[in-house]
This record gives sequence, structure tokens and C-alpha cells, in this order.
Amino acid sequence: MAKEKKSVIKIGIKLDKEKIPEYLDWEASDDPVHKGIQECKGVLLAIFDKKRKETLKIDLWTKEMEIGEMYNFYFQTLKGMADTLLRATQNREMAESMQHFAHYFAERTNVIPKG
Repeated sequence: MAKEKKSVIKIGIKLDKEKIPEYLDWEASDDPVHKGIQECKGVLLAIFDKKRKETLKIDLWTKEMEIGEMYNFYFQTLKGMADTLLRATQNREMAESMQHFAHYFAERTNVIPKG
């Protein structure tokens, strides 16, 4: 019988005395590109609860994350969600609508040039 393979993703959080993240890092046991612990400025994590059929979410960012970086983070996240929606559902119309909104968001927040 083949041994079950399990992958582990770890997120580390260092909080200040007001419980605001000062430092964030992550590590994935199967990541071939990023070996070891990697520092980051923000984390968005969504988990769909099997029993409750609800999304649990954790969103954290460090005090050092600039507003422009946050806008870029959201732009890239929105684009990624649209790509995932297309792969998961094959609903091209909704995925393209999400991509359109992502580009609108990026233009309005000056992440990408208007045009």
C-alpha cells in the first residue's frame, strides 16, 4: 500500500503589544521554488468549511505594508481568483467579469496605467 503524502503550509506571525502583526513569514513543505521560511508583508487565507458551507478567512498584513503594495496585493489576488474560478467551474463569462473588475480596480488604484 502506498504511503499517503501530506503537505504542510506554515504561517508565522510576530505581534506587537497591541497584537498588530510586525512580521509575517510562511513555509511550504512541497514548494520547489521557495526553500525554507520566506518573509512576507501580507496573507489572505480563505478556508471553506465542509460542514457549515461557510468561508472562514484570515487577512493579515504588517505595519510596513504600504498602501500601494496593498492595492497590488489585492489586484493580483483578484486576478488569481478569476483564474481559479475558470479552472474550477469552466464559467468563462464570470471569470472574465472578475478579470475586468480586477483591471478596473488596478487602474483606479494606479497599480496599472489607465487605458
